[in-house]
Amino acid sequence: MTARERLREEYEAYLRRQRGLAEGTVRNSLYYGERFLSFRFGEKLGDLRAITPDDIVAFLRELKAGAKARRCKALPSHLRSLFKFLFWRGKTKRDLALSLPRVATASDHLPRYLKSEEIERLIESVRTDDAIGRRNYAMLLLMARLGLRAPEVIAIQLDDIDWRAGEILIRGKGKLHDRMPLPNDVGEAIVDYLRNGRAGTSRALFVSERGPHVPFKDGQILNSVLREAFAKTGMRPPQKWVGSHLLRHSLATEMLRKGASLDEIGDVLRHRSRMSTTIYAKYDLEALRSIARPWPVGGVTR
Repeated sequence: MTARERLREEYEAYLRRQRGLAEGTVRNSLYYGERFLSFRFGEKLGDLRAITPDDIVAFLRELKAGAKARRCKALPSHLRSLFKFLFWRGKTKRDLALSLPRVATASDHLPRYLKSEEIERLIESVRTDDAIGRRNYAMLLLMARLGLRAPEVIAIQLDDIDWRAGEILIRGKGKLHDRMPLPNDVGEAIVDYLRNGRAGTSRALFVSERGPHVPFKDGQILNSVLREAFAKTGMRPPQKWVGSHLLRHSLATEMLRKGASLDEIGDVLRHRSRMSTTIYAKYDLEALRSIARPWPVGGVTR
C-alpha cells in the first residue's frame, strides 16, 4: 500500500470506530478528504505538517465558487473531521480544524409545521383496511407522536418493542440508541399491522408489501406516503418540498404552544445539543417580547 492508501485506511477506521459516524457521513468525509489532499499535494502524499490555514481557505474558495451557501454547509464539517484525525494521530503540529470558517446562512429560517388537526387529517387519510394502509398509518403515527426521523422509523426491528414495559428502542443518528414510551394508539396501530397486514420473515418491523417483503433501503417511502396524503386530503403543504421532518417539527411546535420547555422538547426529539432545540424559541413570541429591548423613538427610549 502507498502512504496515501494507508492514511485513507487509518482515517476510515477513525471515522467508523472512534467517531461512530453514519455510512453516508463516512463516505462524504473520505471523499472531501481525498479531494483536499489532491488539491494540496497532487497524486502523492506530501508533508502533512506543511498544511497551513491558507491552504484550507484556498481549497474552500475553489470548491464553493458559484455554489449556494446551504449546499456547502456540511463541507467544513467533513474537513474538520480530517484535520482532527491528523492532529489526533500526530501528523500535524496543530489542530487545523480550528481554522475552518463556518458557512454563513440566513438566520430567519424557521421549520415549517402543521396544526394538530391538520396532522390528524393527514394520518387518517392513509388509513385503509389493507396491508399498505395499516403499515403507512403506523409509520406516520410513530413520526407524529414520537417525532421520529424517517430513517429511524424504517430501522425499527421487531425485537425493539418491549410490549410489557410499553417501550420502544429508537436507533438514532450517530448509532445512538434511546428508549421511549410507546403511546397506546401507536402500539394499537402496530399490532393491527402485525396481525392483519405484515408478511415475510424479515426482522424489520416495516417491510414492502410485495414479496419477498424486504425492509426499505431508506426513508424515501415516508416522503412518498406524505405526498400521497396531501393529495388525498387536498391540503396545501406549508413548503414546496414535502419531507418527513414536517411531522417532527409540527410535534415540537405543538409542544411549545402547550407550555413545554425547550429542554422537554429536546428530550423528546433526542437532540444531543441544546442549540438544536433553540430554533423553536422563535415561535414563542410572548417569551421573546419579555426580553426584547425598547425601540428608540425620537431620541427617547420608551
